[in-house]
Amino acid sequence: MGRGVLSFPLTSFHDDGSLDPDGFRAHVAAQIATAPGALFPACGTGEFFSLDEDEYRQTVTIAVEEAAGRLPVVAGVGYGWAQAARFARIAEQAGADALLVLPHYLVAAPQDGLVAQLEQIAARTRLPLIAYQRGQVAFSAASLRHIVRIPNVIGLKDGHSDLDRLQRLTLAAPEDFLFFNGAATAEIQARAYATVGVPAYSSAVHAFAPEIANAFFAALHDGDGTDGRDGGGRRGDEGDKTVQRLLRDFYVPFVELRDRVPGYAVSLVKAAARLRGRPVGPVRAPLTEPSPADLADLATLLTTGLDLVGAAL
Repeated sequence: MGRGVLSFPLTSFHDDGSLDPDGFRAHVAAQIATAPGALFPACGTGEFFSLDEDEYRQTVTIAVEEAAGRLPVVAGVGYGWAQAARFARIAEQAGADALLVLPHYLVAAPQDGLVAQLEQIAARTRLPLIAYQRGQVAFSAASLRHIVRIPNVIGLKDGHSDLDRLQRLTLAAPEDFLFFNGAATAEIQARAYATVGVPAYSSAVHAFAPEIANAFFAALHDGDGTDGRDGGGRRGDEGDKTVQRLLRDFYVPFVELRDRVPGYAVSLVKAAARLRGRPVGPVRAPLTEPSPADLADLATLLTTGLDLVGAAL
């Protein structure tokens, strides 16, 4: 999963808000065709929080069918451990390869409670688990030493961007434990994460512009020699220039647009996918659609980003 951008596909809905299985299948197939490192259906970008159990089953099943064993399928699970265990059973029956444990619902908890949450879920599924620390979930190095001893916990996705804490976590983990950059618009901080041994990242941009996401990933790793744990090596000059250009002219403006309205981290991604003719449909409440002015800015920015990598809208 560290050898390519990680795809977090959007969940397709009809205009009336109902699930669009055919649209989702087409979207997933298009994502797989761009050779991501793994497929993560029904996670944050896929609006897991809005899916009922039957919709979740359909979504994960379609992802598994389209992947056909060519790449790992990691399904999202969440809420409390009891609900997460129910979704885990569905994902297991659907043929998922692993699970991403999204932050639990609402309440803050002490470190031993965060560890116990993972233990409860792990005890109820045979699938490997990747913990996701974001929001109210943030593991200490001491907690990670407990987590890595849970037999089927294989990795950690980080959304806090606290590199001091993250470095302590990577040093506390065994060499085969997986780490992922899960920051919002992860490319912005991809170089910084790589310096602490976390080169793999999820890309929301990949959901609507895999040409941009893959060009950035290739440029980022151009001649760097990084093995994924020591953060060493140097990028080639051309790769570095490409990274700088994409960050300056596309990614930073995209983040500035994303930050205008809460929820745009998903709403803008879906809107951009629709601009490219992808059958993803609208977002579900409580998310809202971008304003006409923001959509116009998004269209201009999308054209700019695609031009930078030699692609067309």
